[in-house]
Amino acid sequence: MAVVEKLELFLSRKGIVYRPVETEPANSLDALVLASGRSQHDFVQSTILLDMSGVVMAVHRFDSTLDLDAVQQVTGRRLKPLTARQISRLFSDCAPGFVPPLGAAWGIPVLVDEDAISADTVVFTGGVNHSLLEMDGRSLRLALAGARVGRLVIHGQGVGQREALTLEQVADKLQKLYRLPPMPALALRILRLTGNPEASAKELSELIEFDPSMTAQIMRYARSALFAYPGQINTVQEAVTRVLGFDRVAHIALGIASVQAFDVPRKGPLGMDNFWRHSLYCAFLCQGFAARAGLDKGLAYLCGLLHNFGLLLVGHLFPTEFDELNALREINPEASLQALEQEVLGHSEQEDILSVGHGAIGGILHRLWQLPEPVIKAAGMHQFIGYNGDHEEYVVMVQLANAVLKEHGIGDEFNADDVPALVAMLGLDLADLERVKQDVEQVSSDLDVLASSLSS
Repeated sequence: MAVVEKLELFLSRKGIVYRPVETEPANSLDALVLASGRSQHDFVQSTILLDMSGVVMAVHRFDSTLDLDAVQQVTGRRLKPLTARQISRLFSDCAPGFVPPLGAAWGIPVLVDEDAISADTVVFTGGVNHSLLEMDGRSLRLALAGARVGRLVIHGQGVGQREALTLEQVADKLQKLYRLPPMPALALRILRLTGNPEASAKELSELIEFDPSMTAQIMRYARSALFAYPGQINTVQEAVTRVLGFDRVAHIALGIASVQAFDVPRKGPLGMDNFWRHSLYCAFLCQGFAARAGLDKGLAYLCGLLHNFGLLLVGHLFPTEFDELNALREINPEASLQALEQEVLGHSEQEDILSVGHGAIGGILHRLWQLPEPVIKAAGMHQFIGYNGDHEEYVVMVQLANAVLKEHGIGDEFNADDVPALVAMLGLDLADLERVKQDVEQVSSDLDVLASSLSS
């Protein structure tokens, strides 16, 4: 279906002709426009606004920026953009982020920019994420009959290019505008210790024992059925030398200590409880894939464990937007998190920073914290399927782990993946994948218990 039912009925009643333009499914309207291969200047979009008098839809070209001061001059009203959650409720029949620019189909009054209404041909979303609608300018004007026309967008040199900031610019703005959390002192000491080839299990144990809570968590981990150690474990050093090994203890301790930098709610699909569950499962899977692909198992574990720290940073710096994103994920479990992020974070005051997504933001934080380069890349690029660059094997490993976890409802991204392609990129086969999945299934209850203890 190229168009949602309500819009289809509206166009049919008015006798308006349109042409469906099929595309591959996309996570956001930006991505759908890009996938179409058409010029951005051909597209129109909607921006949903609200004041005490009610909701209004503003229609303007996709490559333009709405000017709220100009809107006020046209309407005499001080309208503000709706939140993504409000839009999702109002247009519950549309995919998140794909609201058609024909508000009359939903009984919503419309403002239309003079440039959009004068177009010869236009393309826009029909409310779904896998196709577009094309119609001529006359048909658009008929569909928008009764709308108030005015100059609604910012005009001037450079407006309309929609050029995103580079990651370097995003990193620079983040550090200038916000006090990014430094790596906690204990985490920093653990990280430095892992970089010392002469470091001993005794030194690591002594560091961990500075924190009684971390000590208890490491001991609980070592005694769990994950490792089925038959003897008694009474000290952290015994946990390191007899059961877990230096790298595994160092990495889990690093994760526990690093999380203390963030103030994020526990509950909700993106809260700390689910963060730890997702991270531990992902780390365990990445370690299994690395063992079969001949890669560094400890580094793979760390990539899986820390890849989603960008969500924690968003929650820490932007609690209002994070609460909205958390709630929106709960009521839209099948939607792409990237699309939900565009809806919530793309309408915030720091749109240019946040619209890069939580993965890129996590990569920026990891670079600031001077974590290993594969960990930086795994965090920063795990949302970008098809990444081809430095340390791509660790990025792919995390992507494959997340794809496996989606089958069990674990994680925050539930859009489809090409699992066989990801497996092949690691030099593995589907039999390897099944063996790793079986290993995880055997210890899933223990991972759940451990995740619960880490988030408490």
